[in-house]
Amino acid sequence: MSESQPTQPGPHGRNDQYVLTLSCPDKQGIVHAVSSYLFITGCNIEDSQQFGDHDTGLFFMRVHFSADASVSVDKLRASFAAVGDSFGMDWQIHRADEKMRIILMVSRFGHCLNDLLFRSRIGALPVEIAAVVSNHTDFAALAGSYDIPFHHIPVTRDTKAEAEARLLELVEAEQVELVVLARYMQVLSDDLCKALSGRIINIHHSFLPSFKGAKPYHQAHARGVKLIGATAHYVTADLDEGPIIEQEVERVGHEVTPDQLVAIGRDVECQALARAVKWHSERRVLLNGSRTVVFA
Repeated sequence: MSESQPTQPGPHGRNDQYVLTLSCPDKQGIVHAVSSYLFITGCNIEDSQQFGDHDTGLFFMRVHFSADASVSVDKLRASFAAVGDSFGMDWQIHRADEKMRIILMVSRFGHCLNDLLFRSRIGALPVEIAAVVSNHTDFAALAGSYDIPFHHIPVTRDTKAEAEARLLELVEAEQVELVVLARYMQVLSDDLCKALSGRIINIHHSFLPSFKGAKPYHQAHARGVKLIGATAHYVTADLDEGPIIEQEVERVGHEVTPDQLVAIGRDVECQALARAVKWHSERRVLLNGSRTVVFA
């Protein structure tokens, strides 16, 4: 939607694209204040989505806008601060063409890793994969085939704290914004979950909250389910109970075997995780307590 006057092309005949995201206590005048700010600063709204949650009393907004190429993101952030402060906003402004730097973590099931690597290579995900991290060496060659650094960080009960410290060092050194657990089969410590709160996504191989733990597809088969699914969610200290970003399901019949369920489940997991990573990297997901607002 376009609510302001079109920006004039910059000195080289182009405009830059930005994304503004915000959440704050809901009250009158938020949309007006944001759109007025963008109008006054000569920006043009390309797309705007908003949601007011009556249960939490919070307001959420994502605006994709263009600005003259001579205007820097730092200048936009500095000038928007007064608007944000006046409404108690938690807000961010980022360039829309800025690829999010991510780390992929995997153990010994490689379907989600392979899917994300391929999607990134063909430009289907707006991400830059800084590294692949694993507690095993199975996928070192796969990462190498994509020219992506592979880091083997083994984990035992005695080395868990050291391994997580190495991961955090890598996140900081590589300026990583998102860590993706692409079937990484280690339980993370509470401290690591807190350190990466809102910045780490897991794919759970079941349609949460059902069938937690080992062999969920075999559990599902034993119960005779007609739908199987996968859940992509943010990681919290509560195992597999973080805010849900995306879920995918597939209908199955009584004739489907446990092995067939596993095969179907692999595809479902890839789809759910890829969408969650895409939406997060496009800054379409806002946390709302134990839930999410997804401007897909």
